[in-house]
Amino acid sequence: MAETETRLRRLIADDVGECCDDDVSRRLDELDELADETFADDGASTVFAVLGNETRYRLTRLLSAADDELCVCELEPLVDVSESAVSHALSDLADAGLVDRRKDGNWRYYTSTRLAEDLFATADGEVDA
Repeated sequence: MAETETRLRRLIADDVGECCDDDVSRRLDELDELADETFADDGASTVFAVLGNETRYRLTRLLSAADDELCVCELEPLVDVSESAVSHALSDLADAGLVDRRKDGNWRYYTSTRLAEDLFATADGEVDA
């Protein structure tokens, strides 16, 4: 922490010409407040954590690209994991708000949500830019 405070002191001094302990303390308090506000009830971290797994990412990407809803049995061969692993991954994705599910008798059908589609559209747009 001492090295961080030293660097912060140099930054403040470069910006305003001088720096004292109170300046460093005040800036650290401001930064702590920013972090508290930013990470309080951060739903985005859940979404990105879920997409950090290759299987869940691929399932979300496939559902976003599909023209219609897909069943677990249709998704399983596309991600090369067991049916139970696909079901578990889809459950995690539904909990994160990235897929919607519908049960019809013995079958569960999945579609991507607007959130997932918007995330991929934004990411694709940035990559293509």
